[in-house]
Amino acid sequence: MSVTVQFQRLPGFDPDVPLPGYETVGAAGADLRANLPDDMRDDGLLLAPTARVLVPTGLACAVPHGFEMQIRARSGLALRHGIALPNAPATIDSDYRGPIGVILINLGTDPFQVLHGARIAQIIIAPVVQAQFASVDTLDATKRGAGGFGSTGVV
Repeated sequence: MSVTVQFQRLPGFDPDVPLPGYETVGAAGADLRANLPDDMRDDGLLLAPTARVLVPTGLACAVPHGFEMQIRARSGLALRHGIALPNAPATIDSDYRGPIGVILINLGTDPFQVLHGARIAQIIIAPVVQAQFASVDTLDATKRGAGGFGSTGVV
């Protein structure tokens, strides 16, 4: 299945930073890049341990109705540097048209430099099902019942 997501390059950002792209033929996620303002491009953004920052992408988008764009961490940044998304996966709704920013958190022990044009996250386009919500007096019984965390076994 294929859908088209339209991207608008926002004024004041580098038009040469590539749009999101799939790095391999079997990739589920398309890499999203940092697009820093002029005054930050040379030095990048320094992300101290435990700090969070909103990294601009210089893009806005139109996700087709019935779909969402999920923003997820890149596994290499997570493994090598402890860089994560505190709200992962983040969701871009089909009716949102504002700037796309990526919230990064440094869970590592060393500062991390976010460079202009660097691949900072990945996006997944996924179908959305909207539910109907109903109030009931009782719920149907199941074998698990109200068993919570760890109630389905250890391994």
